[in-house]
Amino acid sequence: MSLFVNVTLNGLANGMIFAALALALVLVFRATRIVNFAQGAMGMMTTFIASSLLGRGVGYWWAFLAVLVIGFVLGALVERVLIRPLQGKSELNPVIVTIGLLIVLEGLAGTIYGNSSRGFPAAYSQSGLTVGHTKIAFSHFDVFILVAVLVLMTGTLVLFRATSLGLRMRASAFAGEISRLLGVRVGLLLTLGWALAGVAGSLSGLLVAPTSSFGPYFMDLVLVYAFTAAVIGGLESPVGALIGGLITGLSISYVGGYLGSGLQPLGALVLLMVALMARPEGIFARPPARRV
Repeated sequence: MSLFVNVTLNGLANGMIFAALALALVLVFRATRIVNFAQGAMGMMTTFIASSLLGRGVGYWWAFLAVLVIGFVLGALVERVLIRPLQGKSELNPVIVTIGLLIVLEGLAGTIYGNSSRGFPAAYSQSGLTVGHTKIAFSHFDVFILVAVLVLMTGTLVLFRATSLGLRMRASAFAGEISRLLGVRVGLLLTLGWALAGVAGSLSGLLVAPTSSFGPYFMDLVLVYAFTAAVIGGLESPVGALIGGLITGLSISYVGGYLGSGLQPLGALVLLMVALMARPEGIFARPPARRV
């Protein structure tokens, strides 16, 4: 029983991290109908910047906030410089560009910081909490992960569902030409979508780094899990990113806990295949209308 509880708690914490990066993928897809394969590498790069700031004596929370701002700017720059010029061209071009950006960022991080793994401090203790006389595999840092991602998700939902800015962003994503005719600055709002995705990606990097081998490639597998989560929930749904992240995190944790950690990537692949066969549009996405 204790194994089940610990595996479940571990899956919950990991699932929230996957949900944060899945939200970044959803924000980009909603804005420009592109899957940003460089999203994990962007989070990796900003996490290295955070490590550099901490090494120079900057306080943890100041570095944390600074990196979220840097992620915002980085997301906006990628959209403006790399993605915007490709509008109206082949849909394959942005995919190739994001894969190229992934390779460039990982190579740049390896050149600047080296390819060896290093440690990254956690905001809070990673020692398991004690409930009664039992120590469980859920730490103060896991509680922080849970709260941070829930705050991010809540802020995103409030933005899209309760503000005029969010309404304009949704209109720009789904009916760009009509929005332009109504006077909406579509280009600026699409850039904002990428910038917010940069914040979510940076947050996921900061949350993953203390729990893994921190190096230029530490976000690659996390991106695979986050993509699985986004597909399960629906690539257009922030709520789906959260639910898909939890489903993915729990499933992978059960596979690792009962079958071995080496089978976790295979478990994610099986989960993705089942999701695509059962409901390819995602749990929270509406199936496309059919003409009769």
